[in-house]
Formats: sequence, structure tokens, C-alpha cells
Amino acid sequence: MKTVTFSQLRNNAKKYFDAVEKGESVEVYRHGKPIAMLSPVVREAPLSRWKTANPIKIPGLSLSKEIIKDRRESNR
Repeated sequence: MKTVTFSQLRNNAKKYFDAVEKGESVEVYRHGKPIAMLSPVVREAPLSRWKTANPIKIPGLSLSKEIIKDRRESNR
């Protein structure tokens, strides 16, 4: 992780943003105190990669009612 003063960041922003773009984090200080953290954005997997689930269907049984019943019984 790089550390940089606010003035250094302001004067050399491209340099530090290029480092962040390459995966590095940059901690920004002002008057000797940390004020900000620049870090790369973590991209999540696209939803198209997720598998779709098929609902569970059991004839004569309501899963919601069974969950509520179980919660009530466990609170006793």
C-alpha cells in the first residue's frame, strides 16, 4: 500500500490513480492524519453466471408455514 500526502495526490493525481487502476491501494494523509483510502473497485460476477434455482414444491406442504411453525417452536 502506498501512502501519500494530500498535496502529493493533488499534484500527481494521475500517477496515484494509475497505481489504483493496477490494483494498488493508496492511503491519503493531511496534516499527518489519514483522511482517505483509494482502492480498486471490486467487480462482482455478472448475474448471467449465476445459476437459477427451481422452487421446491411439495404437494400438501407450505414451506413458509413450516418455517414459521419451526421458529415459534424454537422460541419456547
